[in-house]
Parts: sequence; structure tokens; C-alpha cells
Amino acid sequence: MVKSNRIGILAGGNWILDFIKMIDVYPNENALANIISQNSGNGGAPFNVLKAIRKMDFSIPLEGVGVLGDDEIGDDILDQCERLGLETRQMKRLKGVETSFTDVMTVCSTGKRTFFHHRGANALLEEKDFDFKVSKAKFFHLGYLLLLDNLDKIDSDGLSGAAKVLKRAKEAGMYTSADIVSEQSDRYTEVIPPSLPFIDFLFINELEAHNLTGIQLLDPDNIFLISNGFKAAKKILDMGVLSWVVIHFPNGALALNKEGHQILQPCIKMPKTLVKGTVGAGDAFAAGVLAGMHEGWQMEASLQLGVTVAATSLMDNTASEAILPWMECLQLGNKFGYRKL
Repeated sequence: MVKSNRIGILAGGNWILDFIKMIDVYPNENALANIISQNSGNGGAPFNVLKAIRKMDFSIPLEGVGVLGDDEIGDDILDQCERLGLETRQMKRLKGVETSFTDVMTVCSTGKRTFFHHRGANALLEEKDFDFKVSKAKFFHLGYLLLLDNLDKIDSDGLSGAAKVLKRAKEAGMYTSADIVSEQSDRYTEVIPPSLPFIDFLFINELEAHNLTGIQLLDPDNIFLISNGFKAAKKILDMGVLSWVVIHFPNGALALNKEGHQILQPCIKMPKTLVKGTVGAGDAFAAGVLAGMHEGWQMEASLQLGVTVAATSLMDNTASEAILPWMECLQLGNKFGYRKL
């Protein structure tokens, strides 16, 4: 049971700097594409989620836990954290190691992105790097499963490092949430299930949900199959998730809890002229939901905030720079309306 005197959100896992290239076309192998512009921004679940919540203008204490290299990228990340007012006492520097980074190739005309990732310091993050005794946070968010080498390893007791971290967070009195990376592999059914019984809120997209459950979530035209989405959420709940499974997809999100309560939330009808990139949209969505839940909102209201925050994130090619205060995010929904599902 979560202790009533807890407040704040602690986020741990992948701390990344994204180097974003806007390109004219994604090339075939051995072909050429033109870089139209480039810049850098925050990346990784904890960095993206915490920055999004701060930009939403909630007065929620925010803390990070992770490992960085002893290099300029690590300096940049810590400088950004300081400017955002994020607590970094659990951010460790490793000598002789490079901070993790990602080259993000974003096609100008579509906003679709492709990631080239250097695992770097994040691969060395260990269970012992998490100290829940020094945190009074109400929520602990971990991401990304499948992209944290040491925490993805399954031990002889059948638990992964991530499962043990989440278990300790629960024992400390926190609500737990987690996110998964979209990788092309067959590791989902091996690495993810050990963590599920220690997760209150699981965030997952349609591709990840398919890989975890085997349930087909897209029709031949790549349209999301809502009924199958709820079937996949039910199967994941049966695998152990404690409270809610939240599946987000291009046109919206759905949520299902242990009591069978179903919610379907369409996304905002954003004008294409305003969409600059989709980097970090999933983390922006998770940030909105977590902020709402932290503040005591019902899941319906939290999902609505999530899709509106994600919509604002689309207005810049970085993960978080365009995110607006939460009331302005909700007003964006009133301005443009929501898609029909």
C-alpha cells in the first residue's frame, strides 16, 4: 500500500541525449539522404518524462536515477537537470565511459523517425544504483525495459534486475510504472514478464503489445484494432500487471484495469502543418498520465491529459521543447477536437 505522506515522481533508466537530423527522405541502403537541419535534445524515458512534467507546470517534486559517462554529453544532461530543478543525487558518473546517445533521423514530410542508439553508460546501470530509502516519491517510473542491459538479465531465481528494482520500489511504498522500447527482437516474452507482477501501470504501444502477447493489433491497412487492443491489455493484466495496462497507438490510447474498466481516448486532430516530429511523443503521453494520477485524477482525465501533452510535443522535432503548461495542453484539445475511433 502506498504511504499517504509520499509525494513526487522518481524516474530511472535510460538517460540519453538525442542528436536529431531532419532529412528529406529515409534512404535505401547504400543511397543518400540530405540533412535539412539538425539539433539536440533530451532523450530516454526518465529524462523525457521528468522534463515534460516540469514543462507542464505541475509543482511535483521530481527526481532522477541513472548513470552517465564522464564526458560533455553527461555534463549537458546534468546542466539541463539543474535548470529544470530535478533532484540528481542518484545520478552517477562513470569514468572512461561514454554517456548514452541516439542519432534520430526524422523525415521532414512525415515526422517518422528512425533511431541509431549507442547504449553507453546506460548498459551499466545496476540494481544497486537504485536507493529507494532516500526518496519520498509517490511514483517510480522505469524505462526502457529491453534497453537496459544489466537490468534485462534474468537471474537464477527467474527475476530480472528490473523486476527486482520494481519489487523494491513497491516494498518502499511507491506506485510503480514502466515503459518498453520498441525493438525488433524475440526477447519480449523472455525479458518483460518477470517485471509485470511488480508494475502498477504499464505503458506500451501497439507494436510492443503485439510482440508481448502475439495478438494482432493492426489490420492489413495498419489501422489499430480496438477490440484486439483490449484483448491484448487483458492478456497482459493476466500476466501480472497490478492495476492498469495502457496501450497507446497513433490515433489514441486505451486502458484496462483489473476490475475490467475499459477506457478509449482518441488523440487530438493536430493540423499536419504543426507537426514537426514524433520523437518523445510516447514519453510525453506517459508524463501526462503519471502527472494526472499523481495529482489524484481519475484515469479518464489522466488519459486525456496524456494525449494532449503528446500532441503539444509534436510541434517541435525534439522530445519536450514544445510541451505547454497542462491547462494549455487541454485547451489544445478544445481548439482542434479529437479524432473519431
